[in-house]
Amino acid sequence: MENSTLSNNSLSVIALTNEYCHAIEHCLEGTRDTFMARMLKILPRVYMAISDVELEGGYSDYYIEPVLDEMAYDQVRDTIAGVMAEEDVYLEVFVEDMKYSDTPISSFVSENLADLYQEFYNLIQSVKDAPSEVRQSLVEQCKENFINYWGQTLCNVLRALNNAFYNSSDDFDY
Repeated sequence: MENSTLSNNSLSVIALTNEYCHAIEHCLEGTRDTFMARMLKILPRVYMAISDVELEGGYSDYYIEPVLDEMAYDQVRDTIAGVMAEEDVYLEVFVEDMKYSDTPISSFVSENLADLYQEFYNLIQSVKDAPSEVRQSLVEQCKENFINYWGQTLCNVLRALNNAFYNSSDDFDY
């Protein structure tokens, strides 16, 4: 991959989102605590890296292609749900409907992580297939999606993972 048009921050985003996808794809290779520890290390780094991407505001004919299909998404979500087991569900407070609800609203770690996987997988595939001169634009589109959609999801699932990991794990040496 030629990186002459990519900023260092954009290179970090690409590397970290690729690392995240790899971790999700191999989540069955360890224990739940190992998986949660890995997510707790990757997610804050993704947040910081995407936050540091500067939006140039240029127009591009290219966009992040939605290449991950529903069946693959469901498989990722179901696999993570199996790994997380009883730690998959958590109470969510940062949803619009919560303002009007008298009852708690539940959310799922597996669904949140699968939503992030879908965004990151699509970015990686789009960047991989794009000409070098538009890769920066694709990362900037990912930043716009972060601002408008998945940034809050990342924060919410990070909070849930932190709670599940540090309230259920006996060994914190990860």
